[in-house]
Amino acid sequence: METSSFDVSGKLPGTSSLFRAADAALVAIAGMAAIEWQAARTGVEVSPIHGLLVYFCGLATLVVFPAFQLYGSWRGRPIHELAIRSIAAWTVVFAMGLLVGFLTHQIAYVSRLWAALWFVTGAAGLTGLRLGVYTALRKARDRGLNHKRVLLIGFGTLGHDMWARVAATRTAGYEVMGIYCEGKEQLPPGVRRLDDLRAISAFVRQHEIREVWLALPMEAGQAVREVMYFLRHDLIDIRWIPDVLSVRLLGHRVEEFLGVPAIELNSLPAAGIRGVSKAVFDRVFSALVLLGLSPVMLVIAAWIKLDSRGPVFFTQPRLGVDGQVFRVYKFRSMTVHEEKNGVVTQATRDDRRVTRIGAFLRRTSLDELPQFINVLRGEMSVVGPRPHALEHNEQYKDLVARYMMRHRVKPGITGWAQINGLRGQTETVHKMRDRVEFDLYYIQNWSFLMDLRIIARTAISGWTGKNVY
Repeated sequence: METSSFDVSGKLPGTSSLFRAADAALVAIAGMAAIEWQAARTGVEVSPIHGLLVYFCGLATLVVFPAFQLYGSWRGRPIHELAIRSIAAWTVVFAMGLLVGFLTHQIAYVSRLWAALWFVTGAAGLTGLRLGVYTALRKARDRGLNHKRVLLIGFGTLGHDMWARVAATRTAGYEVMGIYCEGKEQLPPGVRRLDDLRAISAFVRQHEIREVWLALPMEAGQAVREVMYFLRHDLIDIRWIPDVLSVRLLGHRVEEFLGVPAIELNSLPAAGIRGVSKAVFDRVFSALVLLGLSPVMLVIAAWIKLDSRGPVFFTQPRLGVDGQVFRVYKFRSMTVHEEKNGVVTQATRDDRRVTRIGAFLRRTSLDELPQFINVLRGEMSVVGPRPHALEHNEQYKDLVARYMMRHRVKPGITGWAQINGLRGQTETVHKMRDRVEFDLYYIQNWSFLMDLRIIARTAISGWTGKNVY
């Protein structure tokens, strides 16, 4: 049975076809309205190619949109992903229309203003329809309508968490009717207990269960097979929610690998298109900073040369993304000296190695400005975990859990830890552990908006710190 992308009703046939027709109609209506507007604006009849593109794109939506999974259930999933998929699908269809105009040698007759208006109104209509229905259904589910009944298998830590999520997210429209657990755990009020897997099929049919959720540990393969066997005659959705939350890694998602589904336990939020956008932003932003602050950097360079003997820049090997070693650039803030092999001494209060201008540069973090060169070279990012000396990596990787996970992404000039006060000397394991936890939080919750917030807070108040010497 095929259901709509909004799961209007699990038992109403043809709902998907209705929404497909609505999508095609919206595309056509937006295009024809733009044609009428163009004709009224210019007072001249538009070229027939405009109508041809409208009809072609209207039909193309029937083929392209299903490929973007716009007609599967969206219950319990984030609304912004639905909007992004809708706009992406419409962009592909629109590009196909322009390609048709190009191949028929009619693209020169297509009004760019009309095309822009059609694209914007089409995107607004398609996303507006989905967001409107999505919102209406959320409100209906919040009032107890359009609910799906669920049987939960397992009531350990993950099972408790899943039940709590259902209770806290009424707008998702799920209702836990029963819970299977082997122990004597206290179940939520009103929820039926099952203690025999062989009874789950009868329970599913008696209570019209629509979904079964397996909140079981990853090693519970035998229990999963038993559930699948007992429910082999029941046409319902079965979701296995393995307890990857207890595995403290960076992220997890299911991808197809060599033709089979694979759970990626170390997946990164800033990957794919999002990763490309971050890389492009880094390069453009760094180029603008280096260009805009070049007079300041020249003054600092001259001041360093006048203040003490030695080079302007200090370079040191650091660990980059996935363990690649690079040399980080800084303005030299100390007198030239040699460290013992395998030892890197962090700067401390009243450190005699720090020069007069060096103290000022370190307090204000102006010594970090040359690292925008590293960003421009692709070795660093504007925002990310701060790179530590190689010796510190060796020191802390066995003392701080998941320490090396921070090197799955490019190191940054500033980061989530730094704007939250974790800057400067880390003379204790506890301080380093706190910094690493903030770094991993950033990696797991990365978004472009989060980067902009960190940059803004760094620009306003993040350049100094009481622990920076």
